[in-house]
Amino acid sequence: MLRVFLLCLGLSLLPAAARADTLLVYGDSLSAGYGMPREQSWVSLLARRLQEERLDYKVVNASLTGETTTGGAARIADVLRSYQPSIVLVELGANDGLRGQRLDVMQRNLEAIVEACRRAKARVLLIGMQLPPNYGTAYTEKFQRTFADVARRQKVPLVPFLLDGFAEDRALFQPDAVHPTAQAQPLMLDTVWPALKPMLRK
Repeated sequence: MLRVFLLCLGLSLLPAAARADTLLVYGDSLSAGYGMPREQSWVSLLARRLQEERLDYKVVNASLTGETTTGGAARIADVLRSYQPSIVLVELGANDGLRGQRLDVMQRNLEAIVEACRRAKARVLLIGMQLPPNYGTAYTEKFQRTFADVARRQKVPLVPFLLDGFAEDRALFQPDAVHPTAQAQPLMLDTVWPALKPMLRK
């Protein structure tokens, strides 16, 4: 009887053991695949790469076009409850900067998101952005520094700039000059991957 019980117990645990961890991407239009089929976005390419590398993660894209850090902070608790991720990639702040919003508010919001993830036992990778120079040197430098400040204060890894390496290449942006094209999405993934890979379990 004991042997049968242990066998049944072992079988009952198999689905839980085999269940993939959830990797949540929590961003704005840059991660939502704005202006292209969603399967061409860097987030979808990430899901494909994880599969190719035989890393057992389910990728959930909870990114919203137009999202700010204020909106992100307001909905993070519900999103965490819904998906229970083990890793969260936070890519928010671009819309705060483009709207000239207060950077101390942006910092508080980003820290609140990271803290909510930590309470939910999820690890965080923070993905930063930069602004074009027409926003003024003082504001653009402080904007960029905010991501580093959050990463340092919260002790989380940072990707300094999602569009690193091609931000000045007009050919890789859609007609609005803000959103990258489908051709740029693999470059975005390659920018995120080196910081993300050490966080992944085999």
